[in-house]
Amino acid sequence: MKQTAILFTVFSLLTSLAGESRAQSANEQQLLTQTSETADIMINYKQDIDAIKRFYTPYGAESGYGWRNVVTQSSPEQMKRLKEVNELYLEKLDKKDFNGISIYGKVDAILLKRDITAALGSLAAEEKEYQQISQYIPFAEEIYQLEKGRRRGLSVDGQQVAALYAKLLKEIDAANVKLEKQANIDMKLAERLKKSIEGLGLRLKSVYNFYYGYDPLFTWWIEQPQKVLAARLEQYALAAVKKGEVKTTQKADNSGIVGVPIGREEFIRQLKTEMISYTPEELLDIANKEFEWCDREMLKASKEMGFGTDWKKALEKVKNSYVPVGKQPEMILGLYNRSVDFVKSKDMITLPPLAEETWGMIMMTPERQLVNPFFTGGREISISYPTNTMAHQDKLMSMRGNNPNFSFPTVQHELLPGHNLQYFMNSRSKAYRDGFETPFWTEGWSLYWEMLLYDKGFAVTPEEKVGMLFWRMHRCARIIFSANYHLGKWTPQEAIDFLVDRVGHERANAEGEVRRSFTGGYGPLYQIAYLIGGLQFYALEREMVESGKMTLKAYHDKVMQENNIPVEMVRAILTNQNLNINYQTNWKFYNQTPAKK
Repeated sequence: MKQTAILFTVFSLLTSLAGESRAQSANEQQLLTQTSETADIMINYKQDIDAIKRFYTPYGAESGYGWRNVVTQSSPEQMKRLKEVNELYLEKLDKKDFNGISIYGKVDAILLKRDITAALGSLAAEEKEYQQISQYIPFAEEIYQLEKGRRRGLSVDGQQVAALYAKLLKEIDAANVKLEKQANIDMKLAERLKKSIEGLGLRLKSVYNFYYGYDPLFTWWIEQPQKVLAARLEQYALAAVKKGEVKTTQKADNSGIVGVPIGREEFIRQLKTEMISYTPEELLDIANKEFEWCDREMLKASKEMGFGTDWKKALEKVKNSYVPVGKQPEMILGLYNRSVDFVKSKDMITLPPLAEETWGMIMMTPERQLVNPFFTGGREISISYPTNTMAHQDKLMSMRGNNPNFSFPTVQHELLPGHNLQYFMNSRSKAYRDGFETPFWTEGWSLYWEMLLYDKGFAVTPEEKVGMLFWRMHRCARIIFSANYHLGKWTPQEAIDFLVDRVGHERANAEGEVRRSFTGGYGPLYQIAYLIGGLQFYALEREMVESGKMTLKAYHDKVMQENNIPVEMVRAILTNQNLNINYQTNWKFYNQTPAKK
């Protein structure tokens, strides 16, 4: 009887421990939905880098005494500290028990190491550039030292500072003479020199704003010299950029669009950084294969509309389906409601009610429409449509290019479950990953939904199919003209003509698209990221959902929970892949298959 009691006690204890273990495991899994074992290093790294940039940036040089909007090149002191902090965090990562952490922590560690390595590479290039331009700013160290003392509020002798300013004027004039005698320098170095000179001016302004009015002798001695020295530095900065010589492989054309092709080597480097394991030529092959699929589908829709194989006539009819002036916002709302109802009816993803409630709507300015001829989105949808200030032909092209059938597949791209849902969820799930963002996730996700909805029969009429296919062809074309441009094979004008002839764009819209691609502030891979990222999500959906491992809704919800990271790393999480800290991209995700129905 006593033995039975002992055995029962032991059994109860083991059962209790097992229950506690299960509860602990469940709690750990719940925690991992918002964090990982590497999150603390990532958060501290980001804050430490921000602290260095904030402290060594000429604080107080601009109104509002902010630092993030002060555009200036790093000082040698700042570059040194940034290098030291990055190296420190590489050591911290190396000490991490990589094999003992979850897949979430491993992904974070791999991506953080990638970013730190890239930062160190950029710093090395920056330091090399500084060494090349330092001969033209021999006076820089004196300004850096003056501003260094200002950071800790050291007392200054106004008369001595005035003497320093007089000395600096002579040194700037001498440097200007030396620069004038030099042959033209590379445009990149000229821009670096210009920004460095402007940065020195901001540091002097930071000193002036700090002491002026608070130190009577400083104010008396420096007020006039500050104005003269600031003006001289501005003149020198302009002289510096004029010495820049554009070295580009871009062929001359009449488009008026001038960019800088990056070349094949840099193209491949950037693809690897973005975790795309294809060459530019392989991406072109993918784009052409996808274009062939679009062609076949477009001909089917054209025949349904009664135009036979003349798909451009079908496209022309669709373009002329634009709504009356003033009705575009109302039309957009109707398309939004239809797409959300469709997604909900098939239970494809969780749409938080607050996300549905709080998206915004604005009208795009005529100036912005020059580089964004179609509506854009994110936290709100920005509607591109003619205003009274536009010429008649421009009004018609804008209306035709933003007709309801063209807008049909892209409202959800910009709102729910596209960009607006991304913004909503990224601020609520693993927000510490905000430094890992990539356009292949951002644009790829929204483009994936266009592909998925087409497969699910969202387009009912042939006109709606034409609208969806127009944009699918457009994303294929983006890869083709972007890749050929950056490989030095195409001019901007050839890209414009390709969009007009092969996709059916209005010419003004095609010009805006190409201008946006090469001079709109987007990275060289941005336009490529739409379709390639979409194909990544498409391939992953086949791998996880068609195999029966996840439901479609669970797959979509999980993607949103992991925030903005390379899609290959989303795959690593979903498949619980065996990773190592030096992981290199290797996922060959493209497998041409017919559309699903």
